This record gives sequence, C-alpha cells and structure tokens, in this order.
Amino acid sequence: MWDQLWINARLATMREVAAPYGAVEDGALGVVGGRIVFAGARRDLPGEPGALAKEIHDARGRWITPGLIDCHTHLVFAGNRADEFDKRLNGTTYEQIAKQGGGILSTVRATRAATVDELIVQSLPRLQSLMAEGVTTVEIKSGYGLDLETECKMLRAAKRLAEQTGARIQRTFLGLHALTPEQTKDRRATVNFICGPLLNAVASEHLADAVDAFCEGIAFTPEETERFLIAARAAGFKLKLHADQLSDSGGAALAAKYGALSADHLEYANETGIAAMAEAGTVAVLLPGAFYALRETTLPPIEALRRHRVAIAIASDCNPGTSPARSLLVMLSMAATLFRLTPEEALAGVTRNAARALGLQTEIGTLELGKAAEFVVWPIDHPAELSYWIGGMTPDTIVRGGKPQ
Repeated sequence: MWDQLWINARLATMREVAAPYGAVEDGALGVVGGRIVFAGARRDLPGEPGALAKEIHDARGRWITPGLIDCHTHLVFAGNRADEFDKRLNGTTYEQIAKQGGGILSTVRATRAATVDELIVQSLPRLQSLMAEGVTTVEIKSGYGLDLETECKMLRAAKRLAEQTGARIQRTFLGLHALTPEQTKDRRATVNFICGPLLNAVASEHLADAVDAFCEGIAFTPEETERFLIAARAAGFKLKLHADQLSDSGGAALAAKYGALSADHLEYANETGIAAMAEAGTVAVLLPGAFYALRETTLPPIEALRRHRVAIAIASDCNPGTSPARSLLVMLSMAATLFRLTPEEALAGVTRNAARALGLQTEIGTLELGKAAEFVVWPIDHPAELSYWIGGMTPDTIVRGGKPQ
C-alpha cells in the first residue's frame, strides 16, 4: 500500500517534455516513504485508488507543482539596514554610509556580536516567510563573519534552522565576500587565511555543502577568486560564484572553467562567458530582487542565455543590504516583468533549474518517479498565476518529506 495518493490533480511536473510545464491533466501522485512512486495520468494508475493507498487526497482539480527552491540566499544574519535605506532615500550616498561604518560592515559587526541562538531567532521569521509560500529547499550562505568564529557560527545556525523547521537547507561557505579595513591592509595574508585555516575548519566540521565567492571590482579579483576555487575544489566542495554583477570581470567564464554549479547575478556577463557556462553545464542564477533594490539598468543577457541553452534559475538573494526580499513568489513576478522571462521559464527557475544550481537535480525539482515527495498544491487555474500575482499567494497544502502540512 502507498502511504498517500493524490487524485483529481493537475500536475505541473516541470519535466523537460513537450507539454508546457510538463503538465498532466487529470493526474495522480503516489507517495511511499517520502518518495514519489507515481506521477502521471490517473487513467494509468495500476488499480483503483482505494486499493492503492492508505490515504486518498482529493486535489479538486487544483495544480500541484514541485516544492519551490530558493537557491541563493544570505538569510542568516543579525540586525538589518533599514536605517541606511532611509538615509539613501534622503540623499546620503552608499559611499558616505560606508565611510560612516555602514554597509556590509555594519551587518558584520551585528552578526559577530550575536550568539547562534540569537541568529536563529532573528533568521527564523525570514525562513518561515519563504516556507509559508511553498518553498521547501533553501540555500543559505555565510559571509557576514569575515572571521573563523563567525563564519562557522553562521553555518551552524543554518543547520539548526533545518532541524527546527524541517526545511531542506543547503549550506554554502561564502569565503570571499568582503574585506574589513584591517584585512585590506594585507589582502594576500587574508586570502591565505581564507584558503587555508578557515576553509579547512569548515571542511573538517562538514559545515557546508558548497563554497561561493564575490568576484567583483569592489570585492575580490579574478586571481584571488581562482585561488579560492582551486583550494575549495581540492577540499571536496561544490562551487558557486557571484559573477559579473556590477562589471564584466570574467566571472561567468571563471565559474565555468572550474565546473561551478552556478554563476549568479550575471548582469554584465559577456557572450564568451555564457558559451563557456553552456559547455560546462553551469546554471545561471538570476536575482531580480538585487536588480530592483539597486536600481540596476543593465538587464541580464537573457537572449544570450536562451541562445546558448543555459539553464536559468531564479532566487531571492535575501540579504540585509541589496535584496531584503522575503518572498520567492514576488521574485517570480519580477523575473517575468523585469527580465521578460516567460511564466514557464520563471517556474522552472525555482524548481527544475534551481535544483540543478544546488546539485540536487536527482533528488528534487520535478515531479517524477523516485524523487523526494516535496510538492505544493495551489489554488490556481493555471501555473502562470504563480508569476502573474505580485505576492499574496497561499498554497492549499505543502508536502515536505512526504508529509502534508
């Protein structure tokens, strides 16, 4: 007997098939032990529903999608920067704020001062906001510590958030994010420390699944980034990269060179880099929240990504400075409206392609045999509604680990 069987459903399987959204009308979804054992047309069930499963759920013609995946966040941090937001809108420049000790360094100070428990208390509402709208998997980066103790503390907090909420959380060590004024006095020593003792500490305690770096003129050079990626790959980490957000620094090509799972932002990526990503299978993660908050005017190279058949993912980039976004569904709307993605591309960006951006494509991201039973039942008439409505969408049911919630 199956544990559960969902009938009278319309499945947006998000499989790469001819039907838009991988749709199956009058579909059924069977679950055993937290795994999908059937996802297809009801007429193809191997028997009558009552004889197949212990629990029968009537979806009443509603749509079922894979659980949503937020594959790029900085969700764990202390404090916020609403005061700086206020100052900027009253005429103070970001440079002036930074000289006054604001910007990322203000978040670093607050995060260093917080305990693990305090980080969890402050970060939990952000995670719960995402989970409430159908997000079942979240990537969480460190990067607001800039020292061994705090970076490890952030990653431990992310692990405890997973244990406390039941969310699937992928942890990423953002080793190269920013530099304190003291660290800028000896960049080489700082990078040596990050690529050595700090990276080794994260690896020895198994605190992260992947690493990330901010390759940009205001952060780390391509040479520094490459050194970090080489060290991280040798330590067995998966790779990700903040690439070409503010300038064409060759980040996309660098990510592809080392087989990174994803290159993220990409507003200024060039055609050569995009072609390299296609060859390497590196996913493009687009972050419309940061584009919006920074009032960016250069769009990501969507047509080039399509032309080279690079998989496109969408994420919230939830962070206190450049994307204080707590809704992945709003990011879907922004991706469609600002970046001109189709609703199907946007939904693929938070399901199938987001799973690839985390290296989890065999586990989640589509509704198909053998994958984790993580899916969402939506009160909608068409999947396009998920990017059509600007927030406010509440799922009927969210299934995590095979358990309806």
